[in-house]
Amino acid sequence: MQRVVSIVGPTGVGKSALALKLADDFKGEVISADSRQIYKMLDIGTAKPTVMEQKLTPHHLIDVVAPDQDFSLAQYQQQAYQAIDDISTRGKLPLLAGGSGLYVWAVLEGWRIPRVAPDSTLRRELEARAAGGEAAQLFAELQQLDTEAAARIDSRNVRRVIRALEIQHHPEEVAAPSKVSPPFESMIIGLTCSRELLYERIDQRVEAMMQQGLVDEVKGLIEKGYVAELPSMSGIGYRQIAAYLSGTISLTDATQQIKYESHRLARQQYNWFSLKNDTIHWFDVTENYYNDLHRLVINFLKV
Repeated sequence: MQRVVSIVGPTGVGKSALALKLADDFKGEVISADSRQIYKMLDIGTAKPTVMEQKLTPHHLIDVVAPDQDFSLAQYQQQAYQAIDDISTRGKLPLLAGGSGLYVWAVLEGWRIPRVAPDSTLRRELEARAAGGEAAQLFAELQQLDTEAAARIDSRNVRRVIRALEIQHHPEEVAAPSKVSPPFESMIIGLTCSRELLYERIDQRVEAMMQQGLVDEVKGLIEKGYVAELPSMSGIGYRQIAAYLSGTISLTDATQQIKYESHRLARQQYNWFSLKNDTIHWFDVTENYYNDLHRLVINFLKV
C-alpha cells in the first residue's frame, strides 16, 4: 500500500520548510497543495519554493498553467494522484504540502468531483449580476441549493460561488456526492502556533515579498496582458498590488491590506484544518517538535 504524508496548517506557519526537511530525511518529493502556485509567473506573491529548493527537491503541481488558463479541482485531484503514483513507484515518499483545504481533502478523502463543463452563457449572466451588486444574493441562492458547497466557500469568493451555481444548474451531469477511498494510506501533520505569533510571521513574510519585488512581478504580469480581473490575479497580494498600480490605493495601504487579508486567510484555514480534528497530528512550531515528528513518520512508514 502506498503511503502519503501531508503537511497542513495556516499560511506562513512553515509548511514548505518542513516539507523540504522531511523530503531530505525520507527521500521524498513535494506535491504542492496550493491553489495559487499552479500558475506560472506568479512566484513571489504565492511564496513558491525557490529555484534552488526545487532543484534540490523535486516539486509537483507547481507552474502547471498560464495565469489566464482554467484549472479545476478535478484536474488538480487527477494530477495529484498521478504524482503520488509516480513518486511511490520510484521508491520515494510523496509529501502533500499546502494550505488549500479543498485541494488537500479532495486528494486525501477521495472526493468524487462533479465534472460539469463551463456554461459560458450562465456564467456571464451570474457575473453581470455580481458586478451589479448581487454577489450576496448569489451566495444566498447557493446556500439554498447546496448547503454543503456553500459551507466550503468564502462568500466573498465570487468566482467560486458562480462556479458552484453553474454546477447546480446542471444536475443531470452531477454524480451523487460521495467519497472513494484513495489507493494509499495517509498521515496528516499539522503545524500551528499562537495567533499573535502567526500574524507576526505573516507580516514579516509580506514585507519580505515587497522587498523581493512583488510590485514589479505584478506590473510585469499586467504588461503581458494578464488583467487584474483574471481568477489567478484575484489572489492575495496580486489584487492589492494591481489596485496600487491602477492608482486606486497607496502602496502603504496595499501592503496593509495584504497583511490583513492574509490574517483572514489564516483564520479561514483553521476551519479547513481544525485543531480538534483528531486525524491531524498537530505540532506547535515554537516547541522543539521535530524529533517527535520524525519518529511518528518512521512508525507510519513501517506499518
